[in-house]
Amino acid sequence: MALIRKPSALAPESQAPSERRSPDVWARTLGGGSGITSSLSQAELGWKREIFDRVVKALDLSLVGTLDDNEARRQIHETCVTLMEQDVAPFPQTTRQRIIRDIQDEILGLGPLEPLLKDPTVSDILVNGPNKVYIERRGKLEQAPVFFDSERHLMTIIDRIVSRVGRRIDEASPMVDARLADGSRVNAIIPPLAIDGPSLSIRRFPSDRLTMQRLIDLQALTRTMAQVLSAAVRARLNILISGGTGSGKTTLLNVLSAEIPPSERVITIEDSAELQLQQPHVVRLETRPPNIEGRGEVTQRDLVRNSLRMRPDRIVLGEIRGAEAMDMLQAMNTGHEGSLATIHANTPRDALSRVESMVAMTGLNLPARAVRSQIASALDILVQLERHEDGARRLVSIDEVQGVEGDMITTAQIFQFERSGIDTEGNVIGHHAATGLVPKFYERLRQRGIPLELSAFQPSDVHFR
Repeated sequence: MALIRKPSALAPESQAPSERRSPDVWARTLGGGSGITSSLSQAELGWKREIFDRVVKALDLSLVGTLDDNEARRQIHETCVTLMEQDVAPFPQTTRQRIIRDIQDEILGLGPLEPLLKDPTVSDILVNGPNKVYIERRGKLEQAPVFFDSERHLMTIIDRIVSRVGRRIDEASPMVDARLADGSRVNAIIPPLAIDGPSLSIRRFPSDRLTMQRLIDLQALTRTMAQVLSAAVRARLNILISGGTGSGKTTLLNVLSAEIPPSERVITIEDSAELQLQQPHVVRLETRPPNIEGRGEVTQRDLVRNSLRMRPDRIVLGEIRGAEAMDMLQAMNTGHEGSLATIHANTPRDALSRVESMVAMTGLNLPARAVRSQIASALDILVQLERHEDGARRLVSIDEVQGVEGDMITTAQIFQFERSGIDTEGNVIGHHAATGLVPKFYERLRQRGIPLELSAFQPSDVHFR
């Protein structure tokens, strides 16, 4: 199938170059703009805009979605080459190829964001309006040399992202969570809520899935800590992963999921699907926002309740955010052992307090002690993550939930990261160490035949940075 509308569309322009539209005037068929970067001169940009305008006229863009990506790129490339041969411009072949690549990205991809998405070192892409794009590399923010032609151009890219997952964004619904094809998490917010123009945040996930060994190599945790967590997953302990934004909660959740036996049925529940579980039997569920009439909303709580009727061996909740906390606790307490979840909190104690607060969102007037008893009975292990100022993400503590004494949930720290300072290069100095406490769940591991040496919990198990 060809995208070309008609041969005459590739005919040379009848106007002289000096009579053609100004380079600052863009074709608006795709929202304007073709992903300008600072590496092109003004003359090259003008030529690029001219070619882009003519390509849009020459191609039947309604057929783009019906073609394989490689075939669509090939046809766009051939069209660009034909049009470029008609214009005599003193630009080298490398510039021509760069312009062709940018036009392909604009039509088929996400325009100026495509080079950033292809860069494996970029972990976050933050767009603050059309002229400011920041990226995170190795935990540090820097401004990227790309920008959008206009707010309309940026809005076109945002619309393209959210429409692919069946969501919408407009003045009536100016905030949206979505995802890219590779599972990367996307949040967009537009005027009137975003005063300085549309804002887009992309939290990327590595193309190669991280493993426990890789986290050990990165010194995020020690081998002994990894063995304890792996044993806990296989023993079907309920684990809550806590941490701040960007601390690596979802990454650790994906890694721990590798320890789930392939014979088990796993159901994942998320606001925006981003988990990349490695089991063959996984059912992925995703919430749905209300439609323009305010109806049709499906919340995480609805999905948790429904998942209980789907014969799950394990339930994985991407992030506990609200009233679904109560249903998750009840599931953990009624036979759905081995469940995993994440929560935003700065300390393990804060994580427990947040769960308690979320249970209150259900509107049930339950005594505080009853709620805390539910939490203590449901959760077995709290894992705390932090992203330090040197950009490194570290597992800073593993705590066991031991029960309720009086009106307080009691916990015991099994492993901790002991921080001692910062070196001359700004790197955090510290080490992981066992506290010497043997957790109560060790007996449960032994009864289930899961091998783990008692020496793993000895305080001599220290790994210095």
